[in-house]
Amino acid sequence: MFQIKIKPYTLHFRQPAGTSRGVYTEHHVWYVIFTDKDDPSHFGIGECAPLPDLSSDYSDTYAKTLSFFCRMTEEKQTLDMDSLRPYPSVLFGLETGLRHYRQQKWEFCDTPFTRSEKGIPINGLIWMGDFRHMYKQIDLKLKQGFKCLKLKIGAIEFKRELELLRMIRKQYSAKEITLRVDANGNFDCTDALAKLNQLAELDVHSIEQPIRAGQWEKMAELIAWSPLPVALDEELIGINNLQQKRELLKTIRPKFIVLKPSLHGGLTGTAEWIELAREMGIGWWVTSALESNIGLNCISQWCSTFNNPLPQGLGTGMLYTNNIDLPLTIRENCLWIDRNKEFPEKLMLL
Repeated sequence: MFQIKIKPYTLHFRQPAGTSRGVYTEHHVWYVIFTDKDDPSHFGIGECAPLPDLSSDYSDTYAKTLSFFCRMTEEKQTLDMDSLRPYPSVLFGLETGLRHYRQQKWEFCDTPFTRSEKGIPINGLIWMGDFRHMYKQIDLKLKQGFKCLKLKIGAIEFKRELELLRMIRKQYSAKEITLRVDANGNFDCTDALAKLNQLAELDVHSIEQPIRAGQWEKMAELIAWSPLPVALDEELIGINNLQQKRELLKTIRPKFIVLKPSLHGGLTGTAEWIELAREMGIGWWVTSALESNIGLNCISQWCSTFNNPLPQGLGTGMLYTNNIDLPLTIRENCLWIDRNKEFPEKLMLL
């Protein structure tokens, strides 16, 4: 039988991370640690990493809610999936912690990635900031060998953001560098199509969430007229029922969906999104949501089982000064498990 301990932890960013919801300098997470009552060396660890103002299950009473579900899981010795569906970040932490505990090893699955034989292609993320800051990030990512860049836009004038994209396109064609942009719902419905037309002229691969979530009909209309493939992200948050998921995708018909297990239903709920996307011919990729290496390890290993050839968004675990030390590393444009390093037999967190 297992018991669960909760360990709060504050992650500190190496530099402020600009998003549409403000600037992050730290991230409060909770680790859920499964241990065998008779053998403390038998453990599993999961990460609950909600994002304030974004996660559907985040509130001032998050710690109390998490404690409730940990006690319920202890009593049942299994997960109550129906009860956990509305709490995706809690579900993600508990299901990955339990998987680690049952597997009794850090490698949750057997793939070329987990065997350190193959890396997962990822995009280089360009955080919001002023023009100079974004330019420096772009220059660095290109020098590091990234073949796909994702720019978060909306912090500066749109024409200045177009300048950044033009600078890239003057040097690299769409065959050489894939460009993605993420508007985080910042475009106004009145001029969104005009902006998409301008982005399409620069051979942008896709745009995430151009207008605010919750406007299904307007989003569907925009997608129908857009020359640029549209991907849904925030639109999926809070849609936890399978029938609701199907209805959303049938109504909006996006070209892609961007899946974050901590936000979109844990591994279980995210797998449902993937299955529906496959049924409807919708593309997808997986992105981490500012988890530490504990969460990133789980997401990346799980993601590697799908053999998705598109660049994934799995590099954010490297952003912190006090990240948990696991053998995850980025080489050029791929995330790898470093075969020259070992996963720890024990963590100081325990």
